[in-house]
Amino acid sequence: MSFVVLLIIILGAGLGILTIFVVRAVIAPKQLAAVQELLKQDRIPAAARAAKALIQRDSRNGPARYAMGLVYLADSKPELALMEFKAAEQIGDYGADLPEAKFRATLAGLYARFGQTEEALTEYILLTKLEPSEAKHFLACGKLFDERGKTDVAVGYLRKALELDPRSGEAHYALGYILYRTKHPVEARSELDLAIKYDQANYDAYYYLGKLLKESNDYTAALLLLERAQKSPTLKTKALVERGGCYMAMGAFDKAVIELDRAVKGIKDEGASEALYGRYFLALCHEKTRNLDKAIEQWEKIYARKPQFRDVAEKLSQYQEYRADDKMKEYVTCGRDDFMELCKSISMQAMSMSIRDAAETPNGVDFITVENDSEKWLGTKKMARLFRFLRVSEVLDETSVRSLLEQMKKLNIVRGVIITSSGFTRTALEFAENRAVELVGKEQLQQLLDQVELPQARRR
Repeated sequence: MSFVVLLIIILGAGLGILTIFVVRAVIAPKQLAAVQELLKQDRIPAAARAAKALIQRDSRNGPARYAMGLVYLADSKPELALMEFKAAEQIGDYGADLPEAKFRATLAGLYARFGQTEEALTEYILLTKLEPSEAKHFLACGKLFDERGKTDVAVGYLRKALELDPRSGEAHYALGYILYRTKHPVEARSELDLAIKYDQANYDAYYYLGKLLKESNDYTAALLLLERAQKSPTLKTKALVERGGCYMAMGAFDKAVIELDRAVKGIKDEGASEALYGRYFLALCHEKTRNLDKAIEQWEKIYARKPQFRDVAEKLSQYQEYRADDKMKEYVTCGRDDFMELCKSISMQAMSMSIRDAAETPNGVDFITVENDSEKWLGTKKMARLFRFLRVSEVLDETSVRSLLEQMKKLNIVRGVIITSSGFTRTALEFAENRAVELVGKEQLQQLLDQVELPQARRR
């Protein structure tokens, strides 16, 4: 009797194994094919039910797990898809229904999507061995190694990708970007040029090539490339800031203001680097064109977000008194003709000098003066002096004093005065100490301005 029971048990077990074999060998493949067909027809709920039924029947069915992952991807549920793909990887069972290369490529993409760089990199390295002729796997490895800061390894993978596919614009850009960052401008330019040649919609390549040309002082070419880069919504503000920088370097401050105004109007994140630099460069342009109110407005916006940004705090402190002092503000901001008249008033009214000749300079004006008969200033003898009025934000160094002395020598004038709205460095003060040059800084200028009567029209 016991033999019969044992025989029944053995036959039952054999039948069960046979059933599983038949399901896996015959029924399951047909059901997997049905899942694939349902996905092609975009019948996602039906495909999900079919895939789940397979998994319920056999939880260690790798192809079924893979199919379920594909269903979740089609249903825009990447987190669930990644869980199923991980389960399929643990099971293995690669074959026609679980093609390893295609599976690993999708899994690597999911890992990268969720910031799991190490896992993604592991998969892509395996793919370079599974499909060594596929450039895209080497490209992916190169980009991920670059993200991890291993640029030397990244460059090796990217060069291999280009060896396999020399027309890959994406690989040329990735390599060019690394070379740009690591200060290899000639090689970077070559790669970025090729990136654009093979992919004319690669706006990142236009942007960095434009920056590269700007840094090499080829502003005209840089402006054209940066204009193309603006087509990318994510690069538009950055490209406008760089274009503004080009115009600033060319001395075209009015054009720079137009570009930088467009940049700051498009700011979405006030704390972003391009926002801070855009406002800062715009403020510098306004400062150069004597529009201090607008410059201060930009500096204040930067200060509210990042008080320690460059010299913004110093700029606000420097110009704070001008906001309360109308005459100093007039000196710094008035137009060219009004500035000439104001400096004449200072020379004649506050310093008791007669003006013999006048000449404009890049940042101010020069006067050849002599003492009035009624009063003496800066000495007992009546002799010619060279007055140089400057309105600059930078503290003047020894070079400014030397420049005045050279001009005095050309004019055969033995004494000179520099009057500035800023100040002087220690080296400038020490250099002028034993020479016939008097240095008049901001505080003394304010005292002189107090002795001057501004015309009614300008006082408003």
